[in-house]
Order: sequence, then structure tokens, then C-alpha cells
Amino acid sequence: MRILGVDPGTRVTGYGLVEKQGNRLLHVDNGVIYTSSSDALPQRLKRICDGLSAIIEQYRPDAMAIENVFVSKNALSALKLGQARGAAIVAGVQAGLPVYEYSALQVKSAVVGYGKAAKPQVQQMVKALIRLPEVAQEDASDALAVAICHANSFHFNQRLATKP
Repeated sequence: MRILGVDPGTRVTGYGLVEKQGNRLLHVDNGVIYTSSSDALPQRLKRICDGLSAIIEQYRPDAMAIENVFVSKNALSALKLGQARGAAIVAGVQAGLPVYEYSALQVKSAVVGYGKAAKPQVQQMVKALIRLPEVAQEDASDALAVAICHANSFHFNQRLATKP
């Protein structure tokens, strides 16, 4: 099973692809989609959707896993993050992928074994679990963590969208 993990953001959206072969997790690719802060939000959301659509077409994952909205004190930031998630989810659904969501607590628990782990701990565990030569860029590492979480726990989570 090939899984696309997504860490959405309006400035930087991370993506990571892992392949689960039996009990093994293999790194396929990771990276980020940058948007320009000088562009209007609709153009940035289109860039996220188009970028993920191209990645989906290139790598043909079997599922998409995305981090759930983190509720912060800044309502405007949470709203923008939700819109970035929506753009990412649309890319997955348009490609016919089942889309799953995981909270930050679930991702950290699945990767590190502790739901309140610090970001550097998560990055180091991602590096070790999929045998990366170096720690991935922060947003890409977060996306890989979401994909790893799905690979290890997808039987226990509900889909956001059903496969047509």
C-alpha cells in the first residue's frame, strides 16, 4: 500500500510518500509545496491543490492521510489552515483516493509512542523508521509522520471520503 501523507499549510504544504510492504515501511518521496504570501488566498489554495494533484498523478498512492486542524488561539490562522486542508482533500478526492485524517496526538503516538512528543523527536523517529539519510525538511517530515501513522493505524480510523 502506498500512502500520501499531507501536512497542510497556506505558506508551506508538506507531502510524504511511504510504501507499506508487509511490516516494512519504505520511503518513496517527500517535499514541500510553497505558495507566495503575495498571492491572494484563492491562488495559494489552487497551487496546493494543483501541486498535490501532480504528485498523486506521478506516484499513484492508494490513500491520502492528512493532519486534522489544530485549534489555536488565533481563529483566522485556524480558518486559513482549514482552507489549505480543504484544497488538499479536494486533490485526493478528485483522484479517487480515500482520505483519512489524524490528529497531531495520534500522529505523535503512532510515530514516537508519546502523544506530546517534541517536533525534533518526531523528525528523528521518521528518519529512523524509514531509513532516511538525513532529517527531512520540517513540513515534509511532518507529512511523512502522517503517512507512517496511517500505515500503522488506518484500520482504526474513519475515512473522510469514500472511494468511488
